[in-house]
Amino acid sequence: MAQYSRVSGSVGLITLQNPPVNALSAAVRQGIVDAVKRALSEPEVKSVVICGQNGAFCGGADVREFGKTITGPPLIPMIHTIEAATKPVVAAIEGFALGGGLELALGCHYRILHSKAKVGLPEVTLGLLPAAGGSQRLPRLIGVPAALELITTGRHVTAAEALKLGIVDEITDQNTVNAAVKFALGVAGKPLDARRISTYSCSCPPDVDALFEEAMEKVRKRARGAIAPVACVQAVRAAATLPYSQGMEREKELMATLFTSGQARALQYCFFAERAVSRWSVPSGARWDTSKPRPVHKAAVIGLGTMGRGITVALAQAGLSVIAVESDEKQLVAAKNAVAGMLERGAKRRGIAPALDKVSYTQSLQSIADADLVIEAVFEDMALKKKIFKQLSAVCRPGTFLCTNTSGLDIDQFASQTRQPELVVGMHFFAPAHVMKLLEVVYGSRSSPQSVATAMELGKKIGKVSVAVGNCRGFVGNRMLKPYLEQAFFLLEEGATPEFVDQVLEEFGFAMGVFRVSDLSGLDVSWRVRKADGLAKLDPKTGQPVRIQQGRRYSPLGDLLCEQGRFGQKTGRGWYQYDKPGSQVAKSDPWLHRFLEEYRAQHGLVARRIDQHEVLERCLYALINEGFRVLEDGIAAGPEDIDVIYVLGYGWPRHRGGPMFYAGMVGLTRVLEKLEHYHQAQPHVPSLQPCGLLRRLVASGSPPIHKWRDVIKKLHSQL
Repeated sequence: MAQYSRVSGSVGLITLQNPPVNALSAAVRQGIVDAVKRALSEPEVKSVVICGQNGAFCGGADVREFGKTITGPPLIPMIHTIEAATKPVVAAIEGFALGGGLELALGCHYRILHSKAKVGLPEVTLGLLPAAGGSQRLPRLIGVPAALELITTGRHVTAAEALKLGIVDEITDQNTVNAAVKFALGVAGKPLDARRISTYSCSCPPDVDALFEEAMEKVRKRARGAIAPVACVQAVRAAATLPYSQGMEREKELMATLFTSGQARALQYCFFAERAVSRWSVPSGARWDTSKPRPVHKAAVIGLGTMGRGITVALAQAGLSVIAVESDEKQLVAAKNAVAGMLERGAKRRGIAPALDKVSYTQSLQSIADADLVIEAVFEDMALKKKIFKQLSAVCRPGTFLCTNTSGLDIDQFASQTRQPELVVGMHFFAPAHVMKLLEVVYGSRSSPQSVATAMELGKKIGKVSVAVGNCRGFVGNRMLKPYLEQAFFLLEEGATPEFVDQVLEEFGFAMGVFRVSDLSGLDVSWRVRKADGLAKLDPKTGQPVRIQQGRRYSPLGDLLCEQGRFGQKTGRGWYQYDKPGSQVAKSDPWLHRFLEEYRAQHGLVARRIDQHEVLERCLYALINEGFRVLEDGIAAGPEDIDVIYVLGYGWPRHRGGPMFYAGMVGLTRVLEKLEHYHQAQPHVPSLQPCGLLRRLVASGSPPIHKWRDVIKKLHSQL
């Protein structure tokens, strides 16, 4: 709804009321229409101010109305009525004006913005475009290049930048409504023709065609198959080349195409999934709404390698005091410089002072005795980590939470070394830890509800999307990655090249294909794990690599490259070749192609033609199948948890919703049939054997993804 009152004698004040973000629901739109009509009809009112309650102007459309029959007054005529008003209308923007909220503000004659508020048109992130005139008014107001950048990225703009671009007329660090009322009194009675943005001509450079061709090429490259950014460019082009009314028609046509698209459904699913994972639950019955976290003011980070440095920065930027521990003096000095640099660069981007004073450095574990929470981030070695947890238990005061950044080791083993195993949880960050949004919070068999709640809350405090997951080898993300990687290796054995596999996966929407990622992270990392598992070995009789291990098909390709010292970018050779060690430009390597041919000949493998469908089906369906096993085992509470992990942590294209959402879009029956087909062809690959939960879902009629939990609960209750 919207409340109407009169202030300062002659100013009509319209306040949007729809917590938490004053979204433009049917009731709010009706309230605005009624209030504007009243303000324009009252002779005592000379000007109007529109604001939002509780320090927020408007977060845009009510996403809860998406997919439903729209009721109430439509947004576009409402904004046109405001713009056509004969009395000046001023938007008083506190907090944010996003999406439809900014479009509403652009329909007003003036805009006053609080110095800490932000504005933006983020519709593209939901698979849509600004379709209440935003794509037509913004280019007319600030010019085509700036509007293109804001609309195709959906980024939020600070008050200072909004003023510089010309989106707003004034910024204030005082009470925004008071400033807007004062401003409204000053412009009462002044002509409004020059304030109606829809009447502006769109200023364009003379080479407008070249501008849009360049913009389209740039957007297509960045979008990696997403259609909304492309439609945004087309809408802005309409603003630049057509009269306003025709531009609005084009905006409407483009929006109609996007609104019902699978990509829009996927992106909106991601939007809700990221919120759903905060409402966590674990098999023991502990839940987000019944488990109270303990506040964390001082944290310690043990080990200042790449991950430890990033974690330290993330904690310090959130205002926590951090004790950073590194036993190696040379590493400690390097880490201190690296952390300071990251904090300074981050502060410069945000226009604030760097939190250098929040971090203290030490070589001694004794210094962390008064920490509320400790995050261990040393080398991924079980014996070393167990030793450290034993030391932490002796040094830290009772009640200190002991967390590990392990990417897949058994956290119950660490807990067994401590006096209070219920205080041990996993906090699996993703590199770079101060940038990546994902945090896997891993609960062990003895982790207390308060420990899980505290880790989840800390993740939220440092700007992460935290997902609670169970304790198993690789947790959720890395466990599912294993069969995906296996299939990629098998495809090379059967005739594919790294370039082709990567090209197919990148065309699907991944930022980098599997082999480029391997070169980036280092082939030696997974080689070390395989050796620890007793897999990377030769047949004692023949001296040849073993291709069946523990009754399963195994590809030794990665091991053979590592034996050649080809560790990826760090050595200048891996699956690709690079101009020099450390270079990031991957080039096809004739040596590798000869190596693959010789390997196939040695093992009696005949190369065959592999098409893009087979690459996608084998890599993605193997990963998805493991996702169903994760759900069946209760390691993840629901498909949303898996999808958030893969979108935020593993580069799964957001416009495809995540692996489990994608399975639903493709059709569970098709996924099942293809897995059966490939498993029949590869009986020694158990990861291709369809999971029981997948079979059960298909037998239940392939319910929509939001109903999978019912089937999972029924399965668990029977077990």
